[in-house]
This record gives sequence, structure tokens and C-alpha cells, in this order.
Amino acid sequence: MKSTRVILADDHKLVRAGIKSLLENSDGIEVVGEAGNGREAVKLTGKLKPDMVFLDIAMPELNGLQAAEMIKKEFPEVAVVILSMYLDEEYVIQALSVGASGYLLKDSAPGELRLALDTIKEGKVYISPAIPRKMIDEYRERLKHASSPGEASRKKEELTSRQKEVLQLIAEGNSTREIAEKLFISIKTVETHRSQIMKKLAITDIPGLVRYAIKKGLIK
Repeated sequence: MKSTRVILADDHKLVRAGIKSLLENSDGIEVVGEAGNGREAVKLTGKLKPDMVFLDIAMPELNGLQAAEMIKKEFPEVAVVILSMYLDEEYVIQALSVGASGYLLKDSAPGELRLALDTIKEGKVYISPAIPRKMIDEYRERLKHASSPGEASRKKEELTSRQKEVLQLIAEGNSTREIAEKLFISIKTVETHRSQIMKKLAITDIPGLVRYAIKKGLIK
């Protein structure tokens, strides 16, 4: 039987080693790559073409939710599973909205990991039982009304994927030049993104952007 090829991304090496051990002890699972941040995970996905990618949420440079969004856009056939310590409605809904196939809490029992793998391989979505059913039902209700005028107006105010990248790098203390080098864009483009971010969020200074990024889980 063909093995399910997996990439694992977590910025904590010990945590990554533990999850890797659990995955490799599951029949039919092969961990083909590891990453310490979301940007590495996206690159490895393009290079190794895995069947599944496990992503921690809170990672430097590019967090797991942003990485999940990029992976699903570029490689829609790859299943993405969010691994998280956070039982938080906003994180769960963001994960589902970018196309994640699973949301698994890190303190779940080892047997739950196997159940999640089997569920996702069948083409279904796995959500940890610890997450209230009400939260998922509310998300489905939002999807039904996603085309309403109010929802359309709200979406216009949301940051783009690139703007979220820039915001995280700003909040982590990178200079404009460093951000330009990491994203392979010009300094002027970075400045334009920063200006647009501040305008959209109605925030006028860098400390304000940092507080916003922490609140939204973009940085720890």
C-alpha cells in the first residue's frame, strides 16, 4: 500500500520530534520533510509534493494559518492539518476558511492523531472533539451568508495574504530592507504594503501593529 507522504512544520524541535515519532509509528505514514517556520513549509511543499502537511500555528516569519492559505492556493491537492495549542474560535474558523482538512489540538491523545489521519485520507475534514460543535455550526452559517452585502464590505477591509506576511515580519522586528530581502520585493513595495496595512487597520504606529499582530495570533 502506498505510504502517505507528510511534511511536518513546527518551530520547536522537541515538539516536532515527538509528533514525528507518533506519525512514523502510524502504519502507512512517511515523514518526508521538516520545517521550522511557515515559509520553509511552503517551499518544501513545492519541492517534495507531499500528500499532507502538518502546520503549527505560532511559527516565525510566516505562521501556520498563512502558510496553510498559500499551500492550498498553490497546491490544492495537498491536505493541510493545523496543529495547535489554541482552542480559540478565531483560529479554528480561519483554518477552515483557508481550506484546512483538519484542526488537531497538541494535547490530544496519540490515538486521535491516527483517527485524524484516517478521516482526512478519506477526503473528510477532522476537527478535534474538544472543539465545541457550536463553533463549527456557526462557521457553516457564516458560509451560507458569505455573499451578503455586509460580508462583502467586511472582506474589503481584510488584509491580503501578502499584507499579513508583511505585518508579521514588521511585528517580529524586521527592518524594511530585511522584509524586502525575505520576500524578494523592493523596499518601496514594502513601504506601500505598510502604508496600506495601517490605513486598513486604522493604526498609526508600529507598536500598534505589533499589538494587533499579537491579538490576531500572527506572532507569539
